[in-house]
Amino acid sequence: MSVDPAIVAKIDEGYAKLQGAKDCHSLLKKYLTKEVVDNCKNKKTKLGASLLDVIQSGVANLDSGVGVYAPDAEAYTLFKPLFDPLIQDYHNGFAPNQKQPATDLGEGKTHLLPDLDPEGKYINSTRVRCGRSLEGYPFNPCLTEANYLEMEKKVKSIFTNIKDEELQGTYYPLDGMTKEVQSQLIADHFLFKEGDRFLQTANACRYWPKGRGIYHNKNKTFLVWVNEEDHLRIISMQNGGNVGQVLERLIKGVKIVQSQVPFSRDERLGWLTFCPSNLGTTVRASVHIRLPKISAKPDFKKICDGLKLQIRGIHGEHSESVGGVYDISNKARLGLTEFEAVKQMYDGIKHLIELEKKA
Repeated sequence: MSVDPAIVAKIDEGYAKLQGAKDCHSLLKKYLTKEVVDNCKNKKTKLGASLLDVIQSGVANLDSGVGVYAPDAEAYTLFKPLFDPLIQDYHNGFAPNQKQPATDLGEGKTHLLPDLDPEGKYINSTRVRCGRSLEGYPFNPCLTEANYLEMEKKVKSIFTNIKDEELQGTYYPLDGMTKEVQSQLIADHFLFKEGDRFLQTANACRYWPKGRGIYHNKNKTFLVWVNEEDHLRIISMQNGGNVGQVLERLIKGVKIVQSQVPFSRDERLGWLTFCPSNLGTTVRASVHIRLPKISAKPDFKKICDGLKLQIRGIHGEHSESVGGVYDISNKARLGLTEFEAVKQMYDGIKHLIELEKKA
C-alpha cells in the first residue's frame, strides 16, 4: 500500500519542526533521525496506519516526554527503526534482541509484600494497575465506532457475570451518564475525562463517549476503565500501604477478564499497549505518599531515579505535588515480570520511608 504524498509531506514537515525545536526533549525528537524518516515514511500497516499516526502527538506537543503512540500492533514491528531505540532508552536498556519474560503476576507471592506503613504515617493509598488490549482489535487511531461498541459489549457481559463477591459491582457507560453518577464518580476520583491534548492529537478520542465506561466493585477497590487510553485498564486500590492485598485483588480481576476475552500479546514486547511506555508488564504500581522532608531536598528526583521510581503529582501525569504528597511508581514495565515491577516499587518506597524517618 502506498502512502498518500500529502501524508509523506506532513511526516517531512514534522521531522523539520522537531529538528528546529530547541526546547523539545522528547524521545521522539531524539530518535526520529533523517535515516528513520526515509526508511519509514512510505510504509503502511495492514490497517492503513502510517508513520504520521505514530509521531503526530509528539510533533504537535513539543513538551511530550515520549511523543509516540502505536496505532496498531503491527506498528511496533513495521516502524521498528523508531520504536526499538526509543523502547531501549525508556525501559532501562531493553535491547532489540531481548524478550519480555513470561507472565508472573505474583500468584502465591503476595505475602512477600507486607504493609509498608502499618502506622499510617506516610502512605495515603496504594494502587496497582495494568493495561490490556483485546486481541483482534487495533488501537485508538484505527478503531471504528462499531469496534468501540463491540468491545464494550464484550467486557460488559463479563462484568455482569462476576461470581467473586468482592469484585461484584456496576458498569457505568460514559454515553448518556446522568449528572448524579458523573458527580459521584468524579468525587471518587474514578471518572476519566476525554483525553488530554497528548491523546487528542494522537487521534485517541474519536466517537467520544461511545464505547467508553467505568466498572467498579461495591467497596470501590476494584476498577476497570473501558476504552480510555488502552482498551482496558484494570485497577486495584485501597487506602494505606498494604501492597500485597492490592496485588492479590488485581490478580483475581485480571484472571476473570482474561478467561473470557483473549488479550493481545507479543513474544518480544509482552502485553501490547497504545503507548510504548506501558509495554511489557503494563504494570504501574504506585503509592500516594507524604515525604515532606526528603522531597524538599534538591537530590530527591535523583534518589528516585536511582531506585528506578517515577514521581508524579497526585493528579496524574503532568501535574504538580500538593502539600508534599507525591504519586510514586515503578518506572520500568518491560524486561521484567509483573511481580518484579511491583517489587521494584515496594523496595524503593520502603527505602524512601527509611530516608524520611532519618531526615
